Amino acid sequence: MKHLKLMWTLISLIVVAYIATFVVLHGNNNNHVARQTYDRWQKSYVVKQNKNETFVNTSNNRHKPVALSEGQGYGLYITAKAGAKGWAKESDFKKLLNYYLHHREQIGQKTTYLMQWRQSTKKGEWVSQHNSATDGDLYIADSLMQAQKVWPKHQAYYKKLAHKVTADILSYEYNDKMQVLTAGSWATKKSDYYNLIRTSDVAPGFFEKFYQQTHDKRWLTIKNTMLDRMVDLSDQHKTGLVPDFAWVSADSAKPVKSRTIATVDDGHYAANASRVPMMLADSDDKRAQKVQQKLLDFFVDQEKITAGYALSGQPLNDYQSNSFRAPLFYAVNKTNDLKYNRLFTSQQKIFARPLVTNNYYDATLTTMAALEGIN
Repeated sequence: MKHLKLMWTLISLIVVAYIATFVVLHGNNNNHVARQTYDRWQKSYVVKQNKNETFVNTSNNRHKPVALSEGQGYGLYITAKAGAKGWAKESDFKKLLNYYLHHREQIGQKTTYLMQWRQSTKKGEWVSQHNSATDGDLYIADSLMQAQKVWPKHQAYYKKLAHKVTADILSYEYNDKMQVLTAGSWATKKSDYYNLIRTSDVAPGFFEKFYQQTHDKRWLTIKNTMLDRMVDLSDQHKTGLVPDFAWVSADSAKPVKSRTIATVDDGHYAANASRVPMMLADSDDKRAQKVQQKLLDFFVDQEKITAGYALSGQPLNDYQSNSFRAPLFYAVNKTNDLKYNRLFTSQQKIFARPLVTNNYYDATLTTMAALEGIN
C-alpha cells in the first residue's frame, strides 16, 4: 500500500512539474514573440527627425515619410507598454514626446496640447498641416498616464502634460450639446460635422482613466453618451457591425453615407471601425461588453476575416488584413468565454510570421496586440 501511495505521489509530482514547465515555456515563448514584434516595429517605423525627436512613419515608404498624430499616439502607447516590460528606454518615449510637443495645434492665439494631424515633405521642407484628430490625441493622453507608472521619476511632468491634453480635448474636440467627442478640432459648431463621431473614438477604458486622474465628470458623461450611441448602432444590424463614422442626435445614431468624410467606406465596418473591438476590450461597462460580444459572435462564425464589411455582414474585399485581425485578437484575448476559442486560435496566426515592414497600420495594431500579451 505504501508503495502504491508513493507511486501516485511521484506521478502527481511529475504531472505538476510538466504543467509548470509547459506554462513557463509557453510564457517565455509569448514574451519572445512580443519582444521580437516590438523590436521589429521600432526599427521599421520609428524615424529620427533630429537628435531629440523621433516620429512614426505612416507612409509605408522610407523615402517619403509621413507623420500622423494617430501614429504618434500609437508610438507613445507602444513605447510606454514596452517600457513597462523593460524593452524600451525612457529616452525612446521622450523623443517621440518631443516631436509631438513640437507639432502642437494652434487655435486662435493659443498653442494647444492637441497635435497637428499630419506632417510631410513639401518642396524639400517638412511641413505640418493644421487641425487635430481626436484618435491621436486620446492615445497621447493615455500614454502619458501610462508613463507616470513606468518612469515614476518624472511622474509629475507626465501627469501635468496628460492633464493639459485631456483639458484641450474637452475644449476643442467635445460637442457639449450632444455630449460626445468630435472627430477633431476642425469639427466645430460652425461646421457640418459637429454631430459626427468616429466609432473608434469610443474608448470607455480611456475615459474612465481620464476621470480617475482629472476628476472631471465630463469624462463620465462622454463615456455614458458615446456607449449609448454605440449600442444604438450595434442594435441596427444582426451582425452588430458598426460604421467608421456616424451621425448622432440626443437619443440615437445612424451610419454616415459613402464619402461623407474620407472614403467610399465611411459608412462601413472599415479601417477606422476595425479598431472598435480593441477600444471596447478594456472596459467592464455592460454596454461595452454587449457591443463587443455581438461583434465577436459575428466574427467567430466567419471562415476568414477579410478587410472590411458592409454592416449587413457582406465582405467588402476577399483579402485579409492584420488591421482587422489584430483588434479582434486583442479583444478575444481579454475574454474568458470558451466559445471564442476558435476565433482566438485563428487570429493568433498573425504572429506566425515576422512583422511586416511595409504596412504601418497592420504592423502597429499587431504590435499593440502582441504587447498586451497572450492570455
